[in-house]
Amino acid sequence: MHAQINTSFKMKSFSELGLSDPLMRVLPEMGFENPSAIQEDAIPLLKEKAQDFIGLAQTGTGKTLAYMLPVLQDF
Repeated sequence: MHAQINTSFKMKSFSELGLSDPLMRVLPEMGFENPSAIQEDAIPLLKEKAQDFIGLAQTGTGKTLAYMLPVLQDF
């Protein structure tokens, strides 16, 4: 299954992505204010269902955080 890629570039906030309160508290402390495009696309999909995901984005755009926040959500 291929997901629709976000082409609108309307920057959501991390809270709009439905992250847990503990994650919402720590993200600003770590310097994260708004999600990048790859994070906007990946986080909702990976929170919804554990699945294989291939995301292509330039180095430094937050791919690792995009993959890990849904995993950390359950801890």
